[in-house]
Amino acid sequence: MARMPRLSGADWPHMVVQHVHEGQALVRDETDVALLLRTLKEASREESVAVHAYVIAIDHLHLLATPSTDEGLSRLMQSVGRRYVAAYNRRHDRRGGLWSGRYRCTVIEAARYLLDGMVFIEQHALRTGAVQELAEDKWSSVGHHLGLRVDPLIQDHPLYWALGNTPFDREVAWRRRLEQGLSSKQVAELTNATHKGWALGGEDFLQKVQGMVGRHVQPRQRGRPRRSVTAHDAPKGGKSAANE
Repeated sequence: MARMPRLSGADWPHMVVQHVHEGQALVRDETDVALLLRTLKEASREESVAVHAYVIAIDHLHLLATPSTDEGLSRLMQSVGRRYVAAYNRRHDRRGGLWSGRYRCTVIEAARYLLDGMVFIEQHALRTGAVQELAEDKWSSVGHHLGLRVDPLIQDHPLYWALGNTPFDREVAWRRRLEQGLSSKQVAELTNATHKGWALGGEDFLQKVQGMVGRHVQPRQRGRPRRSVTAHDAPKGGKSAANE
Protein backbone atom coordinates (compact mmCIF):
# COMPACT_ATOMS: atom_id res chain seq x y z
CA MET A 1 0.00 0.00 0.00
CA ALA A 2 1.36 3.42 -0.96
CA ARG A 3 2.26 5.77 1.86
CA MET A 4 -0.20 8.58 2.45
CA PRO A 5 1.47 11.94 1.71
CA ARG A 6 2.24 14.08 4.71
CA LEU A 7 0.02 16.98 5.59
CA SER A 8 2.15 20.05 5.07
CA GLY A 9 1.72 23.57 3.78
CA ALA A 10 2.96 27.12 4.04
CA ASP A 11 1.82 29.28 6.96
CA TRP A 12 0.15 26.44 8.88
CA PRO A 13 1.46 25.43 12.31
CA HIS A 14 2.76 21.84 12.26
CA MET A 15 3.21 19.31 15.04
CA VAL A 16 6.32 17.28 14.18
CA VAL A 17 7.98 14.22 15.71
CA GLN A 18 11.16 12.42 14.62
CA HIS A 19 12.19 9.18 16.35
CA VAL A 20 15.57 7.47 16.38
CA HIS A 21 16.23 3.76 15.93
CA GLU A 22 15.33 1.57 18.88
CA GLY A 23 18.27 1.30 21.25
CA GLN A 24 19.86 4.52 19.98
CA ALA A 25 19.98 7.91 21.71
CA LEU A 26 19.17 11.18 19.98
CA VAL A 27 21.54 12.95 22.36
CA ARG A 28 24.08 11.51 24.82
CA ASP A 29 25.15 14.64 26.67
CA GLU A 30 24.82 18.41 26.84
CA THR A 31 27.27 18.84 23.97
CA ASP A 32 24.95 16.85 21.70
CA VAL A 33 22.00 18.96 22.87
CA ALA A 34 23.85 22.18 22.02
CA LEU A 35 24.84 20.75 18.63
CA LEU A 36 21.27 19.74 17.78
CA LEU A 37 19.86 23.11 18.83
CA ARG A 38 22.49 24.98 16.84
CA THR A 39 21.73 22.85 13.79
CA LEU A 40 17.99 23.44 14.20
CA LYS A 41 18.49 27.18 14.55
CA GLU A 42 20.67 27.45 11.45
CA ALA A 43 18.41 25.24 9.33
CA SER A 44 15.22 26.98 10.48
CA ARG A 45 16.63 30.36 9.45
CA GLU A 46 17.87 29.04 6.10
CA GLU A 47 14.51 27.43 5.27
CA SER A 48 12.33 30.19 6.79
CA VAL A 49 10.62 27.93 9.32
CA ALA A 50 9.50 29.53 12.59
CA VAL A 51 9.98 27.15 15.53
CA HIS A 52 7.51 27.99 18.31
CA ALA A 53 8.27 25.15 20.75
CA TYR A 54 10.46 22.06 20.97
CA VAL A 55 11.52 19.25 23.26
CA ILE A 56 14.52 16.94 22.93
CA ALA A 57 13.88 13.51 24.43
CA ILE A 58 16.31 10.62 24.56
CA ASP A 59 14.62 8.80 21.70
CA HIS A 60 12.84 11.53 19.73
CA LEU A 61 12.48 15.20 18.84
CA HIS A 62 9.21 17.16 18.97
CA LEU A 63 8.69 20.48 17.20
CA LEU A 64 5.84 22.94 16.78
CA ALA A 65 6.74 25.01 13.75
CA THR A 66 5.31 27.11 10.93
CA PRO A 67 7.05 27.00 7.52
CA SER A 68 6.74 29.96 5.16
CA THR A 69 6.81 27.70 2.08
CA ASP A 70 5.20 24.37 1.20
CA GLU A 71 8.58 22.61 1.14
CA GLY A 72 10.13 24.45 4.07
CA LEU A 73 9.44 21.88 6.78
CA SER A 74 10.65 18.96 4.67
CA ARG A 75 13.82 20.83 3.75
CA LEU A 76 14.39 21.74 7.40
CA MET A 77 14.15 18.12 8.55
CA GLN A 78 16.38 16.92 5.71
CA SER A 79 18.99 19.51 6.59
CA VAL A 80 18.93 18.66 10.29
CA GLY A 81 19.13 14.95 9.55
CA ARG A 82 22.06 15.37 7.19
CA ARG A 83 24.11 17.79 9.30
CA TYR A 84 23.36 16.66 12.83
CA VAL A 85 23.68 12.93 12.19
CA ALA A 86 27.01 13.43 10.39
CA ALA A 87 28.39 15.48 13.29
CA TYR A 88 26.93 13.05 15.84
CA ASN A 89 28.58 10.10 14.10
CA ARG A 90 31.97 11.81 13.97
CA ARG A 91 31.76 12.74 17.63
CA HIS A 92 30.76 9.27 18.81
CA ASP A 93 32.78 7.28 16.27
CA ARG A 94 29.76 5.56 14.78
CA ARG A 95 28.34 4.93 11.32
CA GLY A 96 24.94 4.69 9.74
CA GLY A 97 21.64 6.45 10.11
CA LEU A 98 20.04 7.60 13.32
CA TRP A 99 16.42 8.25 12.35
CA SER A 100 13.80 5.51 12.60
CA GLY A 101 12.01 6.16 9.32
CA ARG A 102 10.70 9.49 8.13
CA TYR A 103 9.45 12.19 10.43
CA ARG A 104 5.73 12.36 11.24
CA CYS A 105 3.72 15.56 11.24
CA THR A 106 0.31 17.14 10.94
CA VAL A 107 -1.16 20.59 10.55
CA ILE A 108 -3.26 22.26 13.23
CA GLU A 109 -5.64 25.18 13.32
CA ALA A 110 -3.77 27.82 15.30
CA ALA A 111 -6.77 29.38 17.04
CA ARG A 112 -7.92 26.02 18.44
CA TYR A 113 -4.76 24.00 18.96
CA LEU A 114 -1.54 26.05 18.90
CA LEU A 115 -1.31 26.81 22.61
CA ASP A 116 -2.37 23.25 23.48
CA GLY A 117 0.39 22.03 21.17
CA MET A 118 2.91 24.19 23.00
CA VAL A 119 1.74 22.82 26.36
CA PHE A 120 1.93 19.26 25.01
CA ILE A 121 5.56 19.77 23.97
CA GLU A 122 6.79 21.82 26.92
CA GLN A 123 5.19 19.52 29.49
CA HIS A 124 6.72 16.41 27.94
CA ALA A 125 9.65 16.05 30.34
CA LEU A 126 7.42 16.66 33.36
CA ARG A 127 4.69 14.34 32.06
CA THR A 128 7.15 11.49 31.46
CA GLY A 129 9.03 11.97 34.73
CA ALA A 130 12.29 13.14 33.15
CA VAL A 131 12.17 16.20 35.46
CA GLN A 132 10.32 16.98 38.66
CA GLU A 133 9.94 20.72 38.05
CA LEU A 134 9.50 22.64 34.81
CA ALA A 135 12.46 24.89 35.67
CA GLU A 136 14.72 21.80 35.59
CA ASP A 137 13.99 21.14 31.92
CA LYS A 138 16.96 22.40 29.89
CA TRP A 139 16.11 20.34 26.79
CA SER A 140 12.98 22.18 25.73
CA SER A 141 11.69 25.68 25.01
CA VAL A 142 9.85 25.90 28.35
CA GLY A 143 12.63 27.95 29.97
CA HIS A 144 12.34 30.55 27.22
CA HIS A 145 8.60 30.96 27.74
CA LEU A 146 8.92 31.12 31.52
CA GLY A 147 11.54 33.88 31.29
CA LEU A 148 14.39 31.72 32.61
CA ARG A 149 16.57 32.17 29.51
CA VAL A 150 16.48 33.52 25.96
CA ASP A 151 16.40 30.76 23.37
CA PRO A 152 17.62 31.94 19.95
CA LEU A 153 15.88 29.03 18.21
CA ILE A 154 12.39 30.20 19.21
CA GLN A 155 10.24 32.54 17.14
CA ASP A 156 7.08 33.09 19.13
CA HIS A 157 3.68 32.81 17.49
CA PRO A 158 1.31 35.83 17.69
CA LEU A 159 -1.04 33.77 19.91
CA TYR A 160 1.70 33.52 22.54
CA TRP A 161 2.32 37.26 22.32
CA ALA A 162 -1.40 37.81 22.85
CA LEU A 163 -1.16 36.27 26.34
CA GLY A 164 0.03 39.57 27.81
CA ASN A 165 1.27 43.07 27.04
CA THR A 166 4.68 42.62 28.69
CA PRO A 167 7.14 39.73 28.89
CA PHE A 168 6.29 39.34 32.59
CA ASP A 169 2.56 39.15 31.85
CA ARG A 170 3.15 36.50 29.18
CA GLU A 171 5.42 34.46 31.44
CA VAL A 172 2.88 34.48 34.27
CA ALA A 173 0.06 33.54 31.90
CA TRP A 174 2.14 30.75 30.38
CA ARG A 175 3.09 29.29 33.75
CA ARG A 176 -0.61 29.23 34.62
CA ARG A 177 -1.38 27.50 31.32
CA LEU A 178 1.32 24.88 31.93
CA GLU A 179 0.09 24.25 35.47
CA GLN A 180 -3.43 23.76 34.10
CA GLY A 181 -2.01 21.20 31.68
CA LEU A 182 -3.90 18.97 29.28
CA SER A 183 -6.37 16.18 29.84
CA SER A 184 -5.40 12.63 28.91
CA LYS A 185 -7.88 12.92 26.03
CA GLN A 186 -6.12 16.03 24.70
CA VAL A 187 -2.70 14.37 24.98
CA ALA A 188 -3.99 11.32 23.09
CA GLU A 189 -5.60 13.51 20.42
CA LEU A 190 -2.39 15.45 19.73
CA THR A 191 -0.26 12.30 19.81
CA ASN A 192 -2.49 10.36 17.42
CA ALA A 193 -2.88 13.25 15.00
CA THR A 194 0.88 13.82 14.81
CA HIS A 195 1.77 10.17 14.31
CA LYS A 196 -1.07 9.37 11.90
CA GLY A 197 -1.09 12.60 9.93
CA TRP A 198 -4.67 13.69 10.66
CA ALA A 199 -5.31 17.44 10.75
CA LEU A 200 -6.76 19.10 13.84
CA GLY A 201 -9.20 21.98 13.60
CA GLY A 202 -12.76 23.06 13.01
CA GLU A 203 -14.83 21.89 10.05
CA ASP A 204 -14.05 24.94 7.89
CA PHE A 205 -10.32 24.52 8.50
CA LEU A 206 -10.41 20.80 7.74
CA GLN A 207 -12.27 21.38 4.47
CA LYS A 208 -9.79 24.06 3.46
CA VAL A 209 -6.82 21.79 4.16
CA GLN A 210 -8.42 18.87 2.35
CA GLY A 211 -9.07 21.03 -0.68
CA MET A 212 -5.45 22.19 -0.78
CA VAL A 213 -3.70 18.85 -0.20
CA GLY A 214 -6.09 16.69 -2.18
CA ARG A 215 -6.54 13.87 0.33
CA HIS A 216 -8.61 13.01 3.38
CA VAL A 217 -7.38 14.86 6.45
CA GLN A 218 -9.49 12.98 9.01
CA PRO A 219 -10.05 9.22 9.36
CA ARG A 220 -13.15 7.95 7.57
CA GLN A 221 -15.98 6.59 9.65
CA ARG A 222 -15.95 2.80 9.81
CA GLY A 223 -18.83 0.67 8.58
CA ARG A 224 -21.53 1.39 6.08
CA PRO A 225 -23.38 4.71 6.22
CA ARG A 226 -26.78 4.53 7.89
CA ARG A 227 -29.64 4.29 5.42
CA SER A 228 -32.53 6.66 5.92
CA VAL A 229 -36.02 5.12 6.28
CA THR A 230 -38.17 5.46 3.17
CA ALA A 231 -41.77 4.58 2.41
CA HIS A 232 -40.55 1.32 0.88
CA ASP A 233 -38.81 0.42 4.17
CA ALA A 234 -41.75 1.26 6.44
CA PRO A 235 -43.33 -1.64 8.34
CA LYS A 236 -46.34 -3.27 6.77
CA GLY A 237 -49.63 -1.86 7.87
CA GLY A 238 -48.86 1.69 6.78
CA LYS A 239 -47.11 2.88 9.97
CA SER A 240 -43.70 4.44 9.74
CA ALA A 241 -41.01 3.63 12.32
CA ALA A 242 -41.35 7.14 13.73
CA ASN A 243 -44.98 6.52 14.62
CA GLU A 244 -44.49 3.21 16.40
